Amino acid sequence: MAMTDEPRRLFILDTNVLMHDPMALFQFEEHDIYLPMTVLEELDAGKKGMSEVSRNVRETNRLIDQIINNASFEEIQNGLSLERIHPNSGLEQLHLGKLFFETEPMVAKLPAHLPSHKADNHILQTGLALKEEYPSRNVTLVTKDINMRIKSSAVGLHSEDYYNDRVLEDADLLYTGWEELEENFFETHGQNMRSWQEDGSTFYELEVGHDCKWQPNEALVSANDSGFSAMIRKISNGVATLEYMRDYTSPTHSIWGITARNSEQNIALNHLMDPNIDFVSLLGVAGTGKTLLTLAAALEQTLDQNLYNEIIMTRATIPVGEDIGFLPGTEEEKMTPWMGALMDNLEVLTESDGYTDWEKESTQELLSKRIKIKSMNFMRGRTFQKKFIIIDEAQNLTPKQMKTLVTRAGEGTKVICLGNISQIDSPYLTETTTGLTYIVDRFKSWEHSAHITLQQGERSRLAEFASDNL
Repeated sequence: MAMTDEPRRLFILDTNVLMHDPMALFQFEEHDIYLPMTVLEELDAGKKGMSEVSRNVRETNRLIDQIINNASFEEIQNGLSLERIHPNSGLEQLHLGKLFFETEPMVAKLPAHLPSHKADNHILQTGLALKEEYPSRNVTLVTKDINMRIKSSAVGLHSEDYYNDRVLEDADLLYTGWEELEENFFETHGQNMRSWQEDGSTFYELEVGHDCKWQPNEALVSANDSGFSAMIRKISNGVATLEYMRDYTSPTHSIWGITARNSEQNIALNHLMDPNIDFVSLLGVAGTGKTLLTLAAALEQTLDQNLYNEIIMTRATIPVGEDIGFLPGTEEEKMTPWMGALMDNLEVLTESDGYTDWEKESTQELLSKRIKIKSMNFMRGRTFQKKFIIIDEAQNLTPKQMKTLVTRAGEGTKVICLGNISQIDSPYLTETTTGLTYIVDRFKSWEHSAHITLQQGERSRLAEFASDNL
């Protein structure tokens, strides 16, 4: 391998990085990338199957093949420019480094207790050999494997996590969907404020300046006792248009017998019941009412208002404990064990005093015809028209899976994402890389989307105490 002692950094990519994000090859700007032969072997072993990882491996192989395209052995030894891919591929072409392969054995001494026949240890050995051969270059192993980073530090090789898939540096920076107004807000902004009524709603218009960080459909709640709460409908040229929120805490405005128990739930119901909002994301810990509020709004708009002709519910099927194995039956029957939250909340919504058993059974049968349980595995290629789609446990989805699901929405369809980023069951996702965090951040500035983070638990005093103290 012909490589010069250049000031540019040299990144060794572990297999799991490319399995996670094939575009990682193009995320290191002007710096060079090195792929050990072990990584290529592991990519070859992981290319079969229909899983997300297998698809990423095949995409990685196609990208590498395009980069190598008709290159001679001498060119490969000298490093191939990552800009060899044709500009029409849609990749950023500016100031990319080179891609190097292990064209000759790279051998370095490992501690005796690390067997060199293991793939991970061979990658460490390659990294140490590169560090010895090019002492002036900053050689870094990039891996998503925590143990690999620990072992790398132990043998003296610098290693880092792959950060490019992070939506935010910290989950605490995630958009909450609401903001508390300071107590003197109306004293400072009231002079140029004007208000009017239109279609039964009260609107306000006020100057906020061009540096205002408010987002469309963000909720504003007064810090004083005035009880003022409004939704930002439009921000243009330093002027914000607010709409006074409907009060769903009142029994006269109940949705399928459900009323909001706090201001956060009231904001959520305003989003869920707004036909001009096509996408809603609800984050919150267990017991904040995400599923119950969503189902109540879905039934109201599907059965009573006829805005949608069907409710579709899906979720990622990742077990919390040991997998119970193969489930017999149809698609809906296989999904039923995963939909306990749906069944529990339907019981609450259909529970009415004075109803006979026959009337309750008839209601359940009616609901079963309008609520469909679908598996995510069969969503690709479909288009849903005039549907109310609920994606539960969305924190277990990757950004790519989230894109696949949301792009199924056709005309007149509303998509709701529910999840709790502090309860991620997928071993490959974190709070900052989950598809739920990704979509909240990407959709926050779109005028037809809304988000709210629910914090106050309403399930029971037992559940609230457990959530706070366990």
